[in-house]
Amino acid sequence: MASDKQSASEKQWAQVVAKAWSDAAFKKRLLTQPAAVLKEAGVDVPEGLQLKVVENTERLAHLILPPAPAGAELSEEALARVAGGIDTCLCAPCRQIGLEKK
Repeated sequence: MASDKQSASEKQWAQVVAKAWSDAAFKKRLLTQPAAVLKEAGVDVPEGLQLKVVENTERLAHLILPPAPAGAELSEEALARVAGGIDTCLCAPCRQIGLEKK
């Protein structure tokens, strides 16, 4: 079930990105009001969760520093992901809206 939610959220995000690439006004709104835009796109954004959308360019890339896991120790699964170099996001906000990578 979580995988279905993740897949649906990833598709919704892809549609949002595609629209932002082709519609300057939509992109501006996504950058300034991300929660509202994502909700309108059907993404479940928990109440009180603050979101920030930033844009990468050819000369600027943003790296996300997720919060440390509870207890400051990674699970064996999380350690394997990090050690294997798999692109993953374990942060709570990404898990909440289904955008974490598995």
